Amino acid sequence: MTGIDTGALAVLLAASAGTATAVMLITFVIGNTRGLHRIVDVAWGVAFAAVAVVSWFLSDGYGDDGRRAAVTLATVVWGLRLAVHIARRGRGHGEDPRYARMLDRARGNRSLYALRTVYLLQGGLVWLVSLPVQVASLAPRPLDATAGAGLALWAAGVFFEATGDHQLARFKADPANKGRIMDRGLWSWTRHPNYFGDFLVWWGLYLTACVSWQSALLTLVSPLVMSGLLVFGSGKRLLENHMAQRPGYAEYRARTSGFFPRPPRRTARPPRPGEP
Repeated sequence: MTGIDTGALAVLLAASAGTATAVMLITFVIGNTRGLHRIVDVAWGVAFAAVAVVSWFLSDGYGDDGRRAAVTLATVVWGLRLAVHIARRGRGHGEDPRYARMLDRARGNRSLYALRTVYLLQGGLVWLVSLPVQVASLAPRPLDATAGAGLALWAAGVFFEATGDHQLARFKADPANKGRIMDRGLWSWTRHPNYFGDFLVWWGLYLTACVSWQSALLTLVSPLVMSGLLVFGSGKRLLENHMAQRPGYAEYRARTSGFFPRPPRRTARPPRPGEP
């Protein structure tokens, strides 16, 4: 794969899997002790940051120092920002309804069910989605135009995600907005600026690993899986199902893009069948 040491890659893949698993096991002990499994959402960003740091450490002497530093810093900044935001947002709240409903379906030991279906599953996803970070760390080629484009996409994604989260937090903090739908700022251009930001971040990090057709093919699963999760999995789909009965949400949905940003429609119309 254009100079990537396959032996070092095998070691790094194994170490990254162990790192993601370790973060999730520690989080499981904490969450199970507190009876609050929503803490796994905080660990999601932390696990990505931990994998990036391990990848940086183990790729010393194999990958280009500039590319290693850039991809590690980008992943750590994204992961820790997300973890801090989710921790602040969830402070003082009880269990996330998603996890409560999931655990209600458990047959047998609820703790073991949570370990399998919440923690270990997310640990596996962290490892899979972070493949570009692992591969890019071992790439011996200096940063090029493709990597530069990827880092620009990453920066745009962090802007969308962080700005959207900040705007929503300020909106919710105002008592006058209680019961209202957030439709201002970036939220007037897309119903999910934070998820769209994640989308850009991981397509951007994917580009940093595209040093050959083999590495591009190997790591393509990462942005595809993340995009699927954001649009069809635990992101957009679940949130919109939860919001569907809120007063004013149907009108907001009719005038605002479901994912990719665009100016809001001046005249709301009901969405066509199959339209996001």
